[in-house]
Amino acid sequence: MKTTLLGDNIKYDLKASLVVFLVALPLCLGIAVASGAPPMSGLIAGIIGGIVVGSLSGSHVSVSGPAAGLTVIVLDAISTLGTFELFLAAVVAAGIIQLILGYLKAGVLGYYFPNSVIKGMLTAIGLILILKQIPHALGWDKDQMGDMAFNQMDNQNTFSEIWYAIQYFSPGAIPIVLIALALILFFERPKIKNHRILGLVPGALWAVISGILINQLYGIIKPEWKLSGEHLVSIPEVESISGLGKLVTFPDFGLVGTPDFWVVAVTIAIIASIETLLSLEAGDKMDPYKRISPASRELLAQGTGNTISGLIGGLPVTAVIVRTTANVGSGAKTKLSAVMHGVLLLVLVVGIANILNLIPLSCLAAVLFVVGFKLAKPKIFINEFQKGKNQFIPFLVTVVAILFTDLLTGIGIGIVVGVFFVIKTNYQKSVLVTELNGRYLVKLQKDVSFLNKAPLMRQLRQIPNGSAVILNASKAKFIDHDIHELLNDFIATSSDRDISVEVEGFNYKIKETL
Repeated sequence: MKTTLLGDNIKYDLKASLVVFLVALPLCLGIAVASGAPPMSGLIAGIIGGIVVGSLSGSHVSVSGPAAGLTVIVLDAISTLGTFELFLAAVVAAGIIQLILGYLKAGVLGYYFPNSVIKGMLTAIGLILILKQIPHALGWDKDQMGDMAFNQMDNQNTFSEIWYAIQYFSPGAIPIVLIALALILFFERPKIKNHRILGLVPGALWAVISGILINQLYGIIKPEWKLSGEHLVSIPEVESISGLGKLVTFPDFGLVGTPDFWVVAVTIAIIASIETLLSLEAGDKMDPYKRISPASRELLAQGTGNTISGLIGGLPVTAVIVRTTANVGSGAKTKLSAVMHGVLLLVLVVGIANILNLIPLSCLAAVLFVVGFKLAKPKIFINEFQKGKNQFIPFLVTVVAILFTDLLTGIGIGIVVGVFFVIKTNYQKSVLVTELNGRYLVKLQKDVSFLNKAPLMRQLRQIPNGSAVILNASKAKFIDHDIHELLNDFIATSSDRDISVEVEGFNYKIKETL
């Protein structure tokens, strides 16, 4: 595949950037409001995440911006520090910490997350997107689009919000979402998507245009159905790029010498880095060309982005799954799409904010429905189930935990369960005990660590008195000191049980260490 930003790749990247822009726009605004921050701070973070982080990142498909996973942390941090300006200073400090982590090559930690947890995270986010968009599709827009947690900011939860939406739906929203969905699915068909003319404009844009036109038509033929106020996108309007200065907030470093300041800064840096590394790994798995992104370089890019975002009034940025999924699903080839989505946020928010504010949230819900379904297809559950319980259980636990808590808590639970099964699998494969006619072979394979001590001890105790035992370590590359001691103790007491022991393949005479 060509990896230049010219030639054949441009048409794919520009189409993808437009879809990512349509997905990012309501999320940037919603996350800012849910975080207790000015709406413009979310847009600034989206612009920085696209242009700055997108340019510096080594990832071809990952997209950065304000993250739903940080919503509660940001809300608490602003409350702890007292003002939004003091919080911005902490974002700058968090960016500098990420730069240090990047230079220390800390990104390598991202390669140690279990695959089952990564896939569980992707699937859970897909399900959450679908569930969270149902109220918007029905015209019940009390909760912000960026709120991804189970317990919502409006004192409802994901399922109670759907129940209220069913009871108090807006009739005008339903035709809009259905027509928008039909258009998106029509333009997703391979023959249409790859058509020389019809494939030039993505279905998501046709969906948005149809939503605006239908809602305006309501005003003429059925005014009581017309959507307004909270049912529409709401962007702060500016007359020119120079007018952005009025909406930019600058940081206040007045608390830089206090413990609270650094607790917030370190918390943001660590959580943002973890979410970035998880999203980066997930993005690489979705990349059809299976390119591997340099993780430490990503921390440098995110650190630069957060430093700049904090300096000009933006929320913290991370690599984010929803926009990355939209990017990959729309056919992006290179990181130009991520950069261009940031440019679109900057130019269109300034140039045509009055038109963007006509977009019904119900038609944007249709776009996110499709993104969510791509992440949570039923086939994914079947594939994970077929891999066996050691993969399926951590996957399913991660999905359920994220659905009923929030992204970070759910991932934490998933990692704990995933690590448990990794350890369980490891010591099942590291020690093999077989029996033939009263002769036992205890074979140590590859690396045998202290984690294998308990099961090995149990298996040695189960060997009957009067048996013949062979301890074989010919395939073991590493044997922990605790295992050596356990085997020495077994040999030392073997005569008491009338067990004969033969030693093979150890790189020292094990009996001589008694």
